Amino acid sequence: MKRLIVLIAASVFALQSIAQTVTIGTQVWMTKNLDVSTFRNGDPIPQAKTDEEWVKAGDNKQPAWCYYENDPANGAKYGKLYNWYAVSDSRGLAPVGYHVPSDAEWEKLVDYLGGEGKAGDKMKSKQGWAEDGNGTNSSGFSGLPGGNRFSLGTFNSIGKFGYWWSYTEYNTGTAWSCGLGCNDGSVGRNDGSKGRGFSVRCLRD
Repeated sequence: MKRLIVLIAASVFALQSIAQTVTIGTQVWMTKNLDVSTFRNGDPIPQAKTDEEWVKAGDNKQPAWCYYENDPANGAKYGKLYNWYAVSDSRGLAPVGYHVPSDAEWEKLVDYLGGEGKAGDKMKSKQGWAEDGNGTNSSGFSGLPGGNRFSLGTFNSIGKFGYWWSYTEYNTGTAWSCGLGCNDGSVGRNDGSKGRGFSVRCLRD
């Protein structure tokens, strides 16, 4: 019975997500950062409430999520930050019908929007970015500067930068991500430690 309830809840979430998507080229993206605390099968994703818990999860290559500065108010605006071990977990981080994009799928989005030098302005939201760094959001992606959490637990860059995981590994210790900043209209492709905390944006299957 519990299993059935979990599956129904996942289906409802997926249906609700349809109203929060945007088509960019041939891709359909969610317009909000992921904010789930369970995997697709209903298993809980551990919340790291302290620096020690965050570091331990990364060292043990275990999934974890947190709010920026452990403040739920930041979660309500920016969604949760996840380490890459949550992204790559076989139980599925994205809801039914969606997946965490690969590095190639991020690249496809950026290319469609004019390349790394131009796409950032089109992906950034019209408000919320520091230093007059707001974008046009002409793509509808609605990227927000949710900041990140370093592997050792320190939080950084909220209001100034947004980072989103890809599913693609760079090597055993790092994975590719997509980044936007307040300082210009470009898009950054970065390899970050799998123990860092980044936002997640889902792409329709």
